[in-house]
Amino acid sequence: MPLVVETPFGFSLDMSFWQSLLALPPNELILALFAIVGWAVLWLIFFYMASKLWVEYRQKKYIAKWKWVVLAVDIPAQFVQTPKAVEQIFAHISGALGSANIGQKYWLGKKQKWFSFEIVSLEGYIQFLIRTEAEYRDLVEASIYAQYANAEITEVEDYVRAIPSLYPNEEYDMHGVEFALAEADAYPIRTYTDFEQTVNINKEVVFSDPMAAVLENLTRIGHGENFWFQIIIEPTSNHWKEKGIELVKKIVVGKEERHDSVFSKLGGLPQILMKALFEIWAWNFEEEEEKEKEKVAKVSDLTPGMRGVVENVEAKISKLGFKSKIRALYTARREKFLPSRCMEGFAGALNQFHIVNSNALVPHSSTKTFYAFKDYRLGLKKTKFMAAYKKRKAKTGANPYILNIEELATLWHFPMPFVKTPLVQKASIKRGEPPVDLPMEIQNPFKKKEVLPPAPPAPVVPPPPEELPYA
Repeated sequence: MPLVVETPFGFSLDMSFWQSLLALPPNELILALFAIVGWAVLWLIFFYMASKLWVEYRQKKYIAKWKWVVLAVDIPAQFVQTPKAVEQIFAHISGALGSANIGQKYWLGKKQKWFSFEIVSLEGYIQFLIRTEAEYRDLVEASIYAQYANAEITEVEDYVRAIPSLYPNEEYDMHGVEFALAEADAYPIRTYTDFEQTVNINKEVVFSDPMAAVLENLTRIGHGENFWFQIIIEPTSNHWKEKGIELVKKIVVGKEERHDSVFSKLGGLPQILMKALFEIWAWNFEEEEEKEKEKVAKVSDLTPGMRGVVENVEAKISKLGFKSKIRALYTARREKFLPSRCMEGFAGALNQFHIVNSNALVPHSSTKTFYAFKDYRLGLKKTKFMAAYKKRKAKTGANPYILNIEELATLWHFPMPFVKTPLVQKASIKRGEPPVDLPMEIQNPFKKKEVLPPAPPAPVVPPPPEELPYA
């Protein structure tokens, strides 16, 4: 019998279709609902994927118009400046953050421009480099000169062009490693402030430069070998700090969640579904009463270790952050190829930034492979890694992660004078300034001109007579 519902608006609704639909067995009901509304879901998925491909296509055309420059930065050998100065350089560069509206994003393909801070060892000679888009060259130079007035900044050719891009190669071989954070972005790594210590009763503070261990591995290579290290950074908004705030709340209330495996999440799926159904059909008033009676969590209730974790997380989110990606690459001629000469030592040097119960930089992926088609797959991985390094792509490989300006200044800063690395390129001359007592004429463009009195009229001289008297 058809079900007809009368409405107060003067017409009736025939509900027989829905009555017969709901009367179907569960398996047939699911298929019927998928046939009715499933096309809409598929259309939304197709539209989402098409929009992603379109944006990627437009961004490639937009990026192709960029002009990159590589700047070599040399600092005088005796110039004393802590990594705090480099932290201010990163803070200065954060001014490159821009935004794009819907039209600029989906039609022009506008994208945030990024930077690459690099340390390269070319056959043992070490150079600090910064790769930037030409638009922000003045920004980079101004940020450096503001902290290092005597620095020398020179535009150089991109060193990556001297190494082949396709592998396997008859002359060269390479080994690359990409580093990532071991924990969530909000957990900090050890920074340069933790390398300061008091050594005597006079409370003299001594700074043990962590860059010494990093640079020492770069000096181990010789003729025909190269070791490259890059930190790709992209300015970003402060939305990443919200995750840090949520993490602090979870730690304080004792509900911190760390890397749960997929199987553990799937194992709890039946309980989650049963709980959701139970909340729909019968509200659990007892659970609500328990929530009201919960004790308010306090930071003072935490253990000293967890309290330190909370302080570290809050310290990280208190500063500016960048989307970051770290790569290290060793390349050499086949007769000289020996990655263990420096790669393992470099990974060990990054372990000095590890904090227990906090975060660390760990190898995420490398140009190694196993099992079937080893040689073919290894060549593809090396070619892909080399392309990502040369183009300084942050999204190739693992997802970028957040490092704040203090962490970046710890990983990339000019070594202190006591770091005895002989092959680090330093400024050979010092810019001189004129003597203080040198007389200078300063013209004030806003000074009013002095008005002089009018000159007196010249005396009138009578003309000589036409005929002169003779004596």
